[in-house]
Amino acid sequence: MVSTLFTALRACVVTLVLTGVLYPLAVTGVAQLLFPGEANGSLVKDEQGRVVGSGLIAQGFSRAGYFQPRPSAAGSGYDGTASSGSNLGPTSQKLKDRVAADVERLRRENPDTPGPVPVELVTASGSGLDPHLSPESVRWQVPRVAKARGVAPERVLALLDSHVEGRTLGVLGEPRVNVLLLNLAMDRQFGQLPAEPGRGTEPGIGGSPTPGRQ
Repeated sequence: MVSTLFTALRACVVTLVLTGVLYPLAVTGVAQLLFPGEANGSLVKDEQGRVVGSGLIAQGFSRAGYFQPRPSAAGSGYDGTASSGSNLGPTSQKLKDRVAADVERLRRENPDTPGPVPVELVTASGSGLDPHLSPESVRWQVPRVAKARGVAPERVLALLDSHVEGRTLGVLGEPRVNVLLLNLAMDRQFGQLPAEPGRGTEPGIGGSPTPGRQ
């Protein structure tokens, strides 16, 4: 009986050390060696070296001079600690009202943009944190952004096109644009927008202490 107990305890300790200590350390070491950026959260830094967000987590941008991501149902919106969808189905009146309000707002904010509002701009992702938009949804916002910054739309389009990410391995997924990275590039090329009275800078822009939150 005692012998069996000690054998079981030894097996438990060995398993604990192998799977709870050595294996995590080995995986962490390999990840830090081969993929340090991804292993540390794909953090995004500004020109001063300050962390302003993650390339994996969307942030809310509301000012006219920045591209807007998809809406978010994560926490109070774009909350990296509360990833979730709204869980509202296509028959939900609450969802219909919210989409209708977003469509009206987007049309009001983008009066010079032709065509219907892209569905991505009024529907949240399952996580509420999708950092990407399709190139078409970003291009739809170009007239507003260019006008707010006082630059030619062609210049904004050229910068946008340079930030289109292709399919993974050439076959997986669809072309996409990381909204945070594009907005940071906008500030680098055309200058950071001045802070508005009572609002400060956008999340993740200008060294916000709480990147990812609006």
